[in-house]
Amino acid sequence: MTHWGQVRLKNLCVDAGQYGLNTSAENYAESGTRLLRTTDISSGTLTPAEAGVFVSDLPEERFTLEEGDLLLSRSGTPPGQSYLVRAVDEGATFAGYLVRFRPQQGVDPRFLAYVARSAPFQHKIRSESVASTIQNFNAERYANLEFRAPDSAEQRRIADFLDAETTRIDQLSSLQQQVMRRLDEREAAQLDLAIDDLVERHGTVPLRRFLWGVDQGSSPQCEAVPAKDDEWGVLKVSCLRPGLFLPHENKRLPDGVSSDRTSEVREGDLLITRANTPQLVGSTAVVHKVRSKLLLSDKIFRVRLSQGISPDFVATVARGSRIRALCAAGSNGVSQSMANIRFEEVKAWPLPAVGPDLQRDLVARISHGRVQLDALRPKVNRQLDLLAERRQALITAAVTGQIDVSTASGRDVTDGVSE
Repeated sequence: MTHWGQVRLKNLCVDAGQYGLNTSAENYAESGTRLLRTTDISSGTLTPAEAGVFVSDLPEERFTLEEGDLLLSRSGTPPGQSYLVRAVDEGATFAGYLVRFRPQQGVDPRFLAYVARSAPFQHKIRSESVASTIQNFNAERYANLEFRAPDSAEQRRIADFLDAETTRIDQLSSLQQQVMRRLDEREAAQLDLAIDDLVERHGTVPLRRFLWGVDQGSSPQCEAVPAKDDEWGVLKVSCLRPGLFLPHENKRLPDGVSSDRTSEVREGDLLITRANTPQLVGSTAVVHKVRSKLLLSDKIFRVRLSQGISPDFVATVARGSRIRALCAAGSNGVSQSMANIRFEEVKAWPLPAVGPDLQRDLVARISHGRVQLDALRPKVNRQLDLLAERRQALITAAVTGQIDVSTASGRDVTDGVSE
């Protein structure tokens, strides 16, 4: 029978943890040594090199990563994010808000990586962070975290078992994510085909033909919390997605700051974001239901239309690839994280030159198709949640010795998993 003993993380590593390289964004380079940051490992896998940053100077040996090193984040929401360095990552360096632990000879690095992702390990990090009121888990605290560990042979068996079983679960998750992408693609294709058909039969007309007016709000300094139902709030740009209005995406207006009631959003308003990421700038939606006391920001256009065109028709066409492509191409900004469009560009949006009957028909058909697809999305998300829960339960059961990995398949592990 395999012996399990109580250990601290530092007992299985060559040292008590190494802090990363302290360097500012001003020192980032276009090429050189890859610098791994907390944001690069937050998903549990490493972001692609093209999304990463580099430093030109060769770091000291103590800052150079080797295969099998375990990186743990000492800040973040929450701290405790982890990454196991692969052979392909060797030679990279790591930032100051990460701590590197290098396993001793005979300790399986994969076992330590799975321990770091287990529920008890993560619970200790969260509970100690809350108890200290400081969301920063330093190297000393990591080094002294206790857990049970078996001998090296059993560590390898556990790691081999979890490699195989988590790969199987990840493949199932990937299939579910593909289903979600296919749903999005199908919805987009149905919309584009319907718009293209109208354009081919009736031609286009610019939005400016139907404009009666436009206004914007203002963006006073607000609190970083949503307003309650009886409080004034200013809408964030995230309140708009193509075809969707999300009123809960707002910031509370502080007490004592006067509200501009002329900027209050009302049912029937057609809203367009003038600033957002390149993928979302120009997002358009109609306000169908909204509470009182929500205000426009200066990053949102409210468009007033003349008779003869439906706001829902404009919002539906604006979701199509024709106008989305125009928004992405025409946007400008200082970074890829924020882009802007001018209202002159919005005025030029091409709309199918059709009357009220065909406008209503397009909106009804697209809305019906969206309802059908939306009914499937929660089911796919539920499967993804179940797979994530099963993965977590399996890791926890294996690294705590709750299952015998020499005989288990992983298919019957349900601790913490709700069906």
